[in-house]
Amino acid sequence: MDAFLISITVFVLAVFVGFEVITKIPSTLHTPLMSGSNAISGITIVGALVAAGSGANEAAKYLGLGAVVLATVNVVGGFLITNRMLAMFRRKK
Repeated sequence: MDAFLISITVFVLAVFVGFEVITKIPSTLHTPLMSGSNAISGITIVGALVAAGSGANEAAKYLGLGAVVLATVNVVGGFLITNRMLAMFRRKK
């Protein structure tokens, strides 16, 4: 129970710190940071594929599959948002 309470405390603190950091980022830095988070999500996809393909047990397969789906949605959405933001800076013909 002690480890669970510590884990929940760290999670809640990470949420607050993450929110504070993200709200302080100027909009001009948003696109480069999105590209970086897309790269991290790509690494997550590789890890999820390893977990799904390990065949350790059924739970690992289903959790790995869910992680692959969620990370893929994150990567695709991130690239779409990045593309849209970059389009704002293109010169109009």
